[in-house]
Amino acid sequence: MKRPLATLLAAGFAAAAIAQDMPRGYTCCNLHYDGDWISDANWGASPMIPAGAPIKVVSWGSNRAGVEVDGKAMRIGHDYGRADEPLEKYVARLVVKSNPRAKIERYPDKVRAAIKSGKPMPGMTREQVIIAAGYPATHQTRTLDSPVWHYWTSRTKRYEVHWSETGSVEKVVGLR
Repeated sequence: MKRPLATLLAAGFAAAAIAQDMPRGYTCCNLHYDGDWISDANWGASPMIPAGAPIKVVSWGSNRAGVEVDGKAMRIGHDYGRADEPLEKYVARLVVKSNPRAKIERYPDKVRAAIKSGKPMPGMTREQVIIAAGYPATHQTRTLDSPVWHYWTSRTKRYEVHWSETGSVEKVVGLR
C-alpha cells in the first residue's frame, strides 16, 4: 500500500526536527572508552577522547545515548549515577556548545600537561579537574561541592581528589 505524499513529507519533517533537537557540540572533558562504550565511571586507564572533540547525540535509549564522536559511532552509558540524575541531564554535561580547547590553552603549562594526560594534580580548580578527568560518578560523589571526589582508574582501582577550603586540589590520593 502506498502512503500519500503528505504523510511521507510529514514523517520526513518530523525526523528532521528530532535530529535538529539532538545535542551536539564538543566533549566537555576527557572521556575514557572501552571499544565503543563510554561509561559514567570514566575509567582513567582506558583510552581517552580528548576534551573538545566534536560530538553529537544520534539516539536515546534506556540509560544509554548513541553518539558520534569525531565521526565514530559510540555509546554513552549512565550506569552508576542514573538513580541521581536523568540520562539527558548527564549527557548535557558532557556535550557542551563551546569548545573547551580555547580555555585549556590559557591555563599554565603544568595544568595543560595534566589535562592532556587526564590526571588531576594539586592546585587545579574544579573546572580544570573536570576537563582532565571528567565528572565524578554521582553514586560516590553526590555533589560537586563535596570535599572529596571519587574516580576510578579501572573497575577495581579508584582514586580520590581532595579539595582545600580555597577550592583548589589539595591532594590526589591513589593515582599513579
